[in-house]
Amino acid sequence: MPTVVGVRLRFSKTLWFDPGEATPAEGDFVVVNSERGEEMGIVVSAVQEVEASALPAPPKPIVRMATDEDLTYAEELMAKEGEALAVFRDMIEERKLDMKPVGVQFPMTGDKVTFYFSSDERVDFRDLVKELATRFHARIDMRQVGVRDEARAVGGIGHCGQMLCCVRFGGDFQPVSIRMAKEQDLPLNPLKISGLCGRLMCCLRYEYDAYKDFKSRAPKRGAIVETPAGLAKVAELNTPRETVRIRFEDGASVTVPLSGMECKKGGTCPCAVTAEALEAVAGPTTMVSAPEPSKPPRAAKPARGRSERSEKPAARDESQAPREGSGRRRRRRKSSEGGTPESAPAAGGKQGQQAPKEAPKPAGDAGQPASDKPAKSGRRRRRRKPSGGGAAPPA
Repeated sequence: MPTVVGVRLRFSKTLWFDPGEATPAEGDFVVVNSERGEEMGIVVSAVQEVEASALPAPPKPIVRMATDEDLTYAEELMAKEGEALAVFRDMIEERKLDMKPVGVQFPMTGDKVTFYFSSDERVDFRDLVKELATRFHARIDMRQVGVRDEARAVGGIGHCGQMLCCVRFGGDFQPVSIRMAKEQDLPLNPLKISGLCGRLMCCLRYEYDAYKDFKSRAPKRGAIVETPAGLAKVAELNTPRETVRIRFEDGASVTVPLSGMECKKGGTCPCAVTAEALEAVAGPTTMVSAPEPSKPPRAAKPARGRSERSEKPAARDESQAPREGSGRRRRRRKSSEGGTPESAPAAGGKQGQQAPKEAPKPAGDAGQPASDKPAKSGRRRRRRKPSGGGAAPPA
């Protein structure tokens, strides 16, 4: 098996190199030969033996261990890279190109300068390359990177407060889907499950296999399971601890480990809780925890029939005073029955309100009681004028 060492480069992932006679440890700086020329990297994986099939290509040898001169020269190159990045940004703004500068890299040999940028579309930068070559007097290499590579090159702090995973681990980018967030019961809010690069966070893939394996062995949420204390319903699943919280019919709940569940039908589905697991959690006497306080049931309203609806309370509360116009209405009703509308008092109402006038009764009906014939309305109906074209009625 070949002996290799893992080296992380600045604008690349972790690559495997042949240490040769050197024995670098983790954290040491080495000079290696990459496709961009000689550059300095840091050792992130100590010397180890791996299978030949695990390597994509035969590893290149390490040039040398970094010396003090190499470290000093690397600091000078980093200062030049900062100045070149500012010039690169100004030239892009002058030409109004749709591209975002990411970084600049000077190799140890100094014969080439690599400019990194990100863009959603293809950009014609031929004139920009000519001006950069005239400015830096070196061969110019333009490289377009994706948003994930940009986040790895720039670095930053994630939602968890730690350094970005792509910077800490530096491995190959694995595909991440929204199904992984659903499997882990995470909120499907793009602001909470997306990283600084705008894509789904890489850490969604780390625990996906653990959640998938646990849910394949645990009962589904809402399923009914059998216990020595009676039937219960699965209320919650805890994947890191591999526990299941069940709720009984009386509202009491208890948390049992998944290892304490079995299948009474002889299969593999965990449809029952063993007595030993329930006693270990709830105790041998109480078997379940105290029931949760529940809301008292609402009293059912009695159905009222027609007779109850028609009945009215006989007495009214003394604290409630009668309305101002109630006495006036009663007096009017009495006056209409007696046939003397003039006896209705005009006082007692608000200013601006007058009692409605009653229609005068004809002389022939004076001897009859008021209840025999209904009172006629005092309004006179207007006759409609004939439509145009017809003869006018005689006067």
